[in-house]
Amino acid sequence: MFDVLVYLYETYYRPEACPSSEALVKKLSAVGFEEEEISQALGWLTDLAETTSEFSDRYPQQTAFPFGTRIYVPQETDVLGTDAIGFLQFLESGKLITPIQREIIIERAIAVSDSQISLDKFKVIVLMVLWSQGKEPDGLIFDELFSDDEDAEPRMLH
Repeated sequence: MFDVLVYLYETYYRPEACPSSEALVKKLSAVGFEEEEISQALGWLTDLAETTSEFSDRYPQQTAFPFGTRIYVPQETDVLGTDAIGFLQFLESGKLITPIQREIIIERAIAVSDSQISLDKFKVIVLMVLWSQGKEPDGLIFDELFSDDEDAEPRMLH
């Protein structure tokens, strides 16, 4: 699923640039993605759009960065792990994501897995949430999203 998401990010500048679902499925199949992988990715993106709409409708006034501390429940810490939580805190403290985006990212990460998600996959989730909202990550966040701690050089997306 994550390979499909990265492919969509690399191929389409904005979500609106994607072809219709039927055409997209055909294109992704022609590129070599498996049907199950495509279905999971497109379902995840559909749920992302619904979650974003729900959060935006529920909390329209929350556009500034309120002061406070986000407390993670055990299910969230089990799925996210300390690296992902630290990464979220880095993004939010740098004003690179809003509290609403943080909550959408957490919800989408939990939707993917019942066990701890790798930091690389978590970074793809962050990227896709921003992409789905038409937000282009600045250079700092882009470097953080696609650098590997073990490698001295940033790695390629795909």
